[in-house]
Formats: sequence, structure tokens, C-alpha cells
Amino acid sequence: MMTNTHARCLTLLAAILLFTLPLTAANNKVRIIQTNSAGDSVMVIDPVTNKVVGQIEGIEVNHGAVVAPDGSRIYVSDEADSTLDVADAQSLKVIKRIPLSGHPNNLAVGRDGRRVYVSIIETPGGVDVIDTASLTKVKTIPTKGTIHNTYVTPDGKYVVAGSIQAKTVNVIDAKTEQPAWQLEMDLGIRPMTFNANPDGSTKWIFIQLTGLNGFAVVDFATRKELRRIQNPDLPPGKAPVLEGADPSHGMAVTSDGSTLVVCSRLNTALYSYSLPDLKLLGTADLGGRGAAWVTLTPDGKTAYVANAVTNDVSVVDVKSMKEVTRIAVGFVPKRNSTGLLP
Repeated sequence: MMTNTHARCLTLLAAILLFTLPLTAANNKVRIIQTNSAGDSVMVIDPVTNKVVGQIEGIEVNHGAVVAPDGSRIYVSDEADSTLDVADAQSLKVIKRIPLSGHPNNLAVGRDGRRVYVSIIETPGGVDVIDTASLTKVKTIPTKGTIHNTYVTPDGKYVVAGSIQAKTVNVIDAKTEQPAWQLEMDLGIRPMTFNANPDGSTKWIFIQLTGLNGFAVVDFATRKELRRIQNPDLPPGKAPVLEGADPSHGMAVTSDGSTLVVCSRLNTALYSYSLPDLKLLGTADLGGRGAAWVTLTPDGKTAYVANAVTNDVSVVDVKSMKEVTRIAVGFVPKRNSTGLLP
């Protein structure tokens, strides 16, 4: 019989193996999935060549996209039709459109791939739960406020949904699919990311907030804000970018847990901070404008920043914090994610 301790160890080992994979592993290859919020295509980028190598077409106003853990499907939130669109990862063809309870924003997939969690931005809000075996919506989990972005914690035990409207972080138990706790803040909740304790449990939530060029740090266990970090001021002579979303929108933690990368749309920059001390490590000045989201390769060496104003993606070497190239994509690229595809 497998004990809980053994199960936790196996889960942690699987996560370590995933995030230490090279960019080409076995029969699967790492791909960056880039949505285009003012277009009808989702683009697939090869991080080895930094070229667009495929497209999912026919999804108007696509918002978020995630890859199933087994690489078989790509799930896309469809704002035009208020559906979750399911694409076959090999053919890149949409095979199913699942009606949602309301207008969606971003989404997340469970660590075991059994569920997809879709943010519902339309009143009254909530998180729609999609069963991936039957490809049906099985329930809507109530939240305080409409939901902009939804995430799954590093250990897969919780779903975390942020509300701009209600200024709340809604934490949901993934096993029971019931609300676990809420945290009210003084500003609207924008993108979030997490780091983990040595046992794999969630340590901190990093939260970007409406109007803040920086982020807050919340202790997951105590549910208390620890500190608030302001991104650096613009250097003399550099003008802010006023087009786009919030001043700071999009961040990610490297797989080894050592570095947090943070977008600043206002400053046209990607910043890196050391963990856990949150000291500024470096600044990547971006050639594109409107930094709206960032995803990392599994090895944590390269960041991909979606530039919503200039319709491209900045590729940043995380060690040197230098932009190495830009990739032309579709119109108003926003959310992106990393996954393994056949």
C-alpha cells in the first residue's frame, strides 16, 4: 500500500523531472503557447529556434492557453463564444468547444490533468470546473467577485483565483472543489505566481495589484501580506509606456525556486529578483512594448515576454537578463504558457 508520504515524494519527483527536462525530451518537445487577444489564432513557438512552428486557428479573442500535462491537448479560453476550446496537440485542430457559465478570462489545468479551471469574469463570477475525460463542465465554484486569473499551486492541492472587482484572493481546495479561504486586499488582484517549501507545499503567493508597478508577497500558511515590492524607477531619459494594461502585469518563478521574474509594462522591462530575499538581480530592457505576461522554459534559463502593444514576444536570457531576440506573433498577444507537445 502506498502511504501519503510516498505519494507526496512521487509527486515531487515527477515535478522535478518535468522542470529539469531539456528543450527536447523523449518524444515530446517544449513549446511556448502564445495567445493573441485581438486575433483568431494561438501560436506555437519552438524555444530552440525561436520560430513560430504552428497555429491553432478559428478561436476569436483567445485569452489564456494551457497544455495538458500529458501533452495531448491544448485548452484555450474563448472570449468570443464564452467557451473552453479544446485543441488536439498533434493536429492543432479544435476538437471541442465546451460552453461555460459566463464570459471567461484566464485558465489553469490541474497537475494530474483531470480538471481544467476557467476564470469567469462575467458577473457573478466563479471558477468553472471542466472534467477532461468527458470534456464537460461539471460545476462552477463560487468566488467573492468576478475572476480574472486562476492558478494551481505547486503541489496541486489548491486552486487560486484572483478578483480585480472584489480585490480578493479566492483559495479553493482542489480535492473537494469547495472554497477554502479568502484574502481581501486593498487593490484589485492581477497576475499571481508561487514559490514552494522544501516539501513542495506553497510558501508564498506573489501578487500583482491594480495600479502598482510591483507586487505584494503573501504567506500562504498564515494568509498575511509580508511585504510589498516596488519595481525600479525609470532611468533618466526613458519614457514610460502608457498603452496597455496595468503597470506591472505578468511574473513567474524559475523551476529551481531561486529567481522571480516580473514584467513592467510601464518601464518596458523584465526584472529578476532573488528568492527568498527578493533582492533585485537584473533588468532586461525590452525592444517590444506593452509587456503583458511572461512564461519560462522548464529549465528556467529563458523567459518569453508577450508584448501586447508591438505584437511580438521578447526572448530574454535569464542569467544575463538580456533580450536575445523578438518573435513576431499575432495581434495584441497577452497570455502565454509553456508545455510539452508531441
